[in-house]
This record gives sequence, structure tokens and C-alpha cells, in this order.
Amino acid sequence: MTSHNPGHTAQEVWTSEGDYMAEQRNALTELVQQQVGRGRRWSTREFAAAAIDPDTGWSPSKTLINKIATGGGFTVTPQLVGALAAGLDLPRDIVAAAAHLQLIGYEAAELRAGAPAEVMRRVGVEPGEREHAILARWEREAREANEKKEAHEGRAPE
Repeated sequence: MTSHNPGHTAQEVWTSEGDYMAEQRNALTELVQQQVGRGRRWSTREFAAAAIDPDTGWSPSKTLINKIATGGGFTVTPQLVGALAAGLDLPRDIVAAAAHLQLIGYEAAELRAGAPAEVMRRVGVEPGEREHAILARWEREAREANEKKEAHEGRAPE
């Protein structure tokens, strides 16, 4: 089980040495907000009734769905992931990746493929100039580090 920190928004996480670690975003909240709430496919009550974990039969309360949709504090469990996947009519791995992205984050490379990349697409995230600049800087820094290592080992850079 993992708890969500309310008010947590999309952010980059950096180490004390200034290295990029991960990207976090309220992806699970955003997926729920796309379909639940005033003027959406489901009301909170309707969604809570429809979101049933197929493995356990567990269903979240209306209050819990409201907390998720409004970005409040909540705890992620396997049953919650299953119920949200059923209610949102999404594959379980997509909902699990959204929960992972919201609670833990991913390293940039992990966001390029598979369920994490699909979550980013579903919540409407496309790399912009800032993201491309960060990726270019990482590639440059990796290349420079490799060149230094090779020079230290007495080899010609590739």
C-alpha cells in the first residue's frame, strides 16, 4: 500500500548532486477526472457503484472516489487499482502505471514505452521545448562522462 500526498503536482525530482531522478504527476487523479465529476461520463456516486475490482469484488466508496478526483489524500491498494481500471474501462497495467507515476514517479527513460508512456499520452503530456532541452542536456552530459571515463582509461573516445 502506498499513500498519496495531497496537493502533489507534476514535478521533476533532483538528487542533492543535481542529477535528474524521476518525473511525478497526478496521473491517477487526472485519469479519474477525465470521466468522473460534473459534466463528465459518471457522477462520483455512479462511478463508485461501477468501479468493482474483478478479482475481489471490492468497490471504493463515493468519498474515496471524490478524494481521488479532487487530489486529496488516499491509499493505493491492488483492489483500488483493479476497481478503478474496471470503472474507467482501462487495462489494469495502465491504471497501475498512473498510480506509480503519481505516487513514486518514473525515470525519464521509463516514460518512453509501455504502460507509463500510455499513461502520459492519456493525460495529455507531450514533451515540449523544456523536456527536449533537458533530454539534450542529459545526452550531452552522458557523452561527456563517457569521454572522460575513456580518457582516464587511456582509450580513444567513440
